[in-house]
Amino acid sequence: MTETRDGGPPAADGGRPTDDGESPDGSEFGVDEQNGDGPRITFYGGKWMSTVPIAFFILWAVFQSGVLGVGGADGLVIGALIGTILGMFFVRGSWKAYADTIFEGMTQRVAATAIVAWLWAGMFADTLQVGQFVNGLIFAADALNVGGATFPAAAFVLCGLLATGIGTGYGATIAFVTLFFPAGVLLGANPVLLFAAILSGAVFGDNLAPVSDTTIVSAVTQDADIGGVVASRFKYAILAAVPAFVAYLVMGSVLPGASLEGAAELDAAAAGLVHLVSMGVVIVTAVAGRHIVEAISWGIVVAVAFNLLFGLSSVSDVLVFTVSEAGTFTSLPFVAVGETTGVGGSLYTGATGFFPLIVLTLLIVSMAQIMIRGGGFEAIQTFLLDRVATTVRRAELTMVLGTATINGMITINTAAEIAIAPYVARIGEKFNINGYRRANILDANTSALGYIFPWAGGVLVGYQVMVGPDGLGSQYGSEMVVNPIEVVPYVFHGWFLVAIFVLAAITGFGREYIPDRVSEEVSRA
Repeated sequence: MTETRDGGPPAADGGRPTDDGESPDGSEFGVDEQNGDGPRITFYGGKWMSTVPIAFFILWAVFQSGVLGVGGADGLVIGALIGTILGMFFVRGSWKAYADTIFEGMTQRVAATAIVAWLWAGMFADTLQVGQFVNGLIFAADALNVGGATFPAAAFVLCGLLATGIGTGYGATIAFVTLFFPAGVLLGANPVLLFAAILSGAVFGDNLAPVSDTTIVSAVTQDADIGGVVASRFKYAILAAVPAFVAYLVMGSVLPGASLEGAAELDAAAAGLVHLVSMGVVIVTAVAGRHIVEAISWGIVVAVAFNLLFGLSSVSDVLVFTVSEAGTFTSLPFVAVGETTGVGGSLYTGATGFFPLIVLTLLIVSMAQIMIRGGGFEAIQTFLLDRVATTVRRAELTMVLGTATINGMITINTAAEIAIAPYVARIGEKFNINGYRRANILDANTSALGYIFPWAGGVLVGYQVMVGPDGLGSQYGSEMVVNPIEVVPYVFHGWFLVAIFVLAAITGFGREYIPDRVSEEVSRA
């Protein structure tokens, strides 16, 4: 995901103190407000009943994706709506506080951050696509002798590098599914494995990037410096990345490619590789400290300029107004005559393709807020603190499994991280566990599981590229659409990262206590 710099707080975390005095303990997402500062909701059956909306949504998602094999955000939106309505019938007294909490959740900045990242990244990726960047990738793969078997491993590495550079796993997923995915499938890569490899690369970047908001939230909520956190978590990231890379090489040779009979074909075109510069502009601008929206905006400007300068696309491919009759303005390059009026082009389709996912995100964050206001989240954490975390080893396992549980419910990874961060801090401080260790446990799970579950934001944003208006399915054929449930076992880096921290909690690998190292020492590690 993303973050805001230039002196402001991270875009989604609420971690650094803001101008209006918000604290770094997750209060932006409402966690501290369960202690009485703001409306609370009382449920028949107690605090646990506040989990009804989000629990219903998860069951709906499992049934839709896993049992029926129906992917996509559209059906999940209905599940979230029904779950939210269902929760009302368990409210004691007036439903007003419940209804107000829905609005409160939808206005959280963490949801807006994900939405903005999707809109901008979508416009950028679609503009590169109409500019023949996919054709350029096929040309490069052919020149470098990169075939379908090795393409998933290469996509994992390259997506990881992009996500690390720009600090947004969601943005990297959109770009790679839009551009690298069709190129790889047309070269013979297995679609499911390739999609999973892209998601694994996004996990790597979200977990390790210094400018990622998951990195920043994990650091500031655990009282640790960002540089030290990144340095201390590098060993975990590499331990997960190396076997993941090997796994993609092996499975790329084992799993068959898609049957592309009747699918659209692409010709190799070296000119499309000019958009490597467009992507470079985004990376360099983001790493230089500019806001990710500014960085991607510059990328869009450069991409449009290259499209027109090198004849890679027409003006109407980027933006077009379709009118029903010829008139004064139809001579303009961005006005066309057609049977149906409307707006089109890469800027339009790149943004509107994510509208169902945007609605779903707002609903998920509002359901999480209901659980927080109703005390369900507090009940889960109290149970973990009092009944489970009784030794250092069990405390760390509680952090790992607790963050995994919350990520299964709150599928926007930064939102989940903000929600559970105060409790990870409480558990860690109770057992004198170093803030850097706590931050690494917190971030690894939220980064990994946000790209594994079929209903997770990272997975759905890639799937939406496949099935959205003018998506990959409509452009190249049904083989370009992957059911999110099929991807789950192949997101190797995500699973390995979670497994490493489970083993680290059990064995004590990398465990440090508060007196062991201070900020200055960690920053040199």
